Amino acid sequence: MPVKPAPTVIPGEPANPYLQESTLPSSTHLTRTGGLQPVHTFSAHQFATSSVDVHPSKEVMVTASDDHTWKMWTLQSCELLMTGEGHSDWLSHAAFHPSGDLLATTSGDGSVKLWDFTRACCSLTLSEHRQPVWQCSWHWSGQFLASGGMDHCSKLWDIARGLCVSTLRGHSDSVNAVHFLPFSNSLLSASADKTLSLWDIRTGLCVQTYTGHQNSCNDVISDMKGQRVFSCDSLGGLLSWDIRTPQEPVQTWDLSPAALHSVAVDPAGLLLACARGDGVISLLDTSPSVQEWSVSGHEEECVWGVVFSPSADCLVSSSANGSVVIWR
Repeated sequence: MPVKPAPTVIPGEPANPYLQESTLPSSTHLTRTGGLQPVHTFSAHQFATSSVDVHPSKEVMVTASDDHTWKMWTLQSCELLMTGEGHSDWLSHAAFHPSGDLLATTSGDGSVKLWDFTRACCSLTLSEHRQPVWQCSWHWSGQFLASGGMDHCSKLWDIARGLCVSTLRGHSDSVNAVHFLPFSNSLLSASADKTLSLWDIRTGLCVQTYTGHQNSCNDVISDMKGQRVFSCDSLGGLLSWDIRTPQEPVQTWDLSPAALHSVAVDPAGLLLACARGDGVISLLDTSPSVQEWSVSGHEEECVWGVVFSPSADCLVSSSANGSVVIWR
């Protein structure tokens, strides 16, 4: 019988290189007058494109769709490079591995799949969730993956062994989003129960609960320093939190009566983008003073996903009609 790999030890937290301002890419060009214009719009899928992610080091992006597939595209010319088929239901999320060599996808079929680009195939299927899985997030080491689903829990997966090593229970409703703080062993989860939770994956315990949303929390993300957290909800609310003083939100914005489906923060932590259910993307420039405006490019179709490129030179968004827009 083949010998199973030993359990992967959760590594200690390294120093976060982004705590130094000089290491953060500048995004000031995105907020200049006339900035963020749609430069490419194309139909990525026949059905809704629920998620989009940009490769950590290459000019490549990936889209996930209700048509049960994911697709990889060039970021400059939007040329199709690869298509992944294997899920039996809609895809909700796709996320590149920190190295860029693997892709994780989540689906309504209750599974999480890993895809190996070198072999052009699905290399691992993780299927312990009992209901649809909404989102996943990679640990900084790339050795662990977290996922959150409609079964009210988050799961931590040991990738080398292909096993769930911890189930994080505490939310009373669907876990809609999960996000690892950069270079840490702390995981954030956002739930339809209107709360956020911060988990220590070494113990599997919730160390902090954030209350302030009045509606279902749809997404959560942090800046690269891992100090500021942003969360959005189903009635247009966007909240900012300081991870060091989590008792109440630092700032609250009521952006729209439409739902905010996802939130993205640029690498410098200054520019926020929110995907809205009315086909608009809300933008907030938080430095030095908050400025808010919006852009339209999805023909009033619900915007599902937004993400900034790691180099901070563009924003990519996806919508309910299957289209993807690249903003530069």
